Amino acid sequence: MLYDLARPLLFKFNPETAHDLAFGNLARAHALGLTRILRPNVANDPVQAMGLTFPNPVGLAAGLDKNGDYIDALGDLGFGFIEAGTVTPRPQPGNPQPRVFRLPPARAVINRMGFNNAGVERFVASVASSQTFSAGGGALGLNIGKNAATPIEQALDDYRVCLRRVYPLAAARLAYVAVNISSPNTKDLRALQGGGELDRLLAGLREERTRLTDRHGKQVPIAVKIAPDLPDDELPRIADALVAHGMDAVIATNTTLAREQVAGLPHADEQGGLSGAPLAERSTQVVGLLAQHLKGALPIIGVGGIMSGADAVDKLRAGATLVQIYTGLIYQGPALVGECRRAILQARKTRGSSGRSGARPRPRAR
Repeated sequence: MLYDLARPLLFKFNPETAHDLAFGNLARAHALGLTRILRPNVANDPVQAMGLTFPNPVGLAAGLDKNGDYIDALGDLGFGFIEAGTVTPRPQPGNPQPRVFRLPPARAVINRMGFNNAGVERFVASVASSQTFSAGGGALGLNIGKNAATPIEQALDDYRVCLRRVYPLAAARLAYVAVNISSPNTKDLRALQGGGELDRLLAGLREERTRLTDRHGKQVPIAVKIAPDLPDDELPRIADALVAHGMDAVIATNTTLAREQVAGLPHADEQGGLSGAPLAERSTQVVGLLAQHLKGALPIIGVGGIMSGADAVDKLRAGATLVQIYTGLIYQGPALVGECRRAILQARKTRGSSGRSGARPRPRAR
């Protein structure tokens, strides 16, 4: 109800200003202990994936907390895990403003942010200072990318730098590293999903992780985030590459360049990635195709267009083990977290009572 009152006011501001206002107030409320009232009254629903135990299967997708500044405050909303980033080795401003556009009739957003962030050194310091959530209340995802100025041929160097810097932090906590190769807002980034390019990147990351595992005494899971705009017949190749190179999960999906479902709406022709309700069908389809091919070899984190509890259940039924929300939080507010958790619990109980299998596939053996 509070968000229903606040949303019309927030939507009078441009999206980036509204984001700063909302998160600033959330941080202040957390400091005063007021955000506890936002925690949904719903039982824990632990999920095993990537060798980690997630308190519940509903997470926050990367992009809302790029610098890891609000982890504890966001944790009070009831998430089972929070993915911070995308972070790059060096600070960068991102693309010129305006670069975020709401499409309210479609419950959608188009963004061309371009990995704006304060750099990996600041990111590590911010995440390390988080306490209540990351110390035991939930899992963390640390999402890494490449700087816009780095030639695509040298992308692996940037990912290695970020992996080395976040690895000790991840090893000391309940955390995984997410590799973003699918944002449409960094030039040529999606080319890293190609056959030879993907194999070279994954091989390099696997070698780097082996060295870091020896140094820190713990293997940190790595998840790779892919685009929804890949042709269906490319998904098995990518899935096989992830398994062959020892990756631990696939995140499906990032934002889309497709515009069919928002054609004719104001801002629909803006460049950037489209998120929100129009992405739901395709992202769920990608989850299903991956699940059919992987057959439990890797867990899938389903993200894209989750605007209700029913949408979250759809992702799990398609084969996801965990889900993430992003644009749904902008349109529906914090109550969406509890709604998704309750819907998932109810779906599991319903299937259990009917003698059918649960919503999630068998986690990958480790």
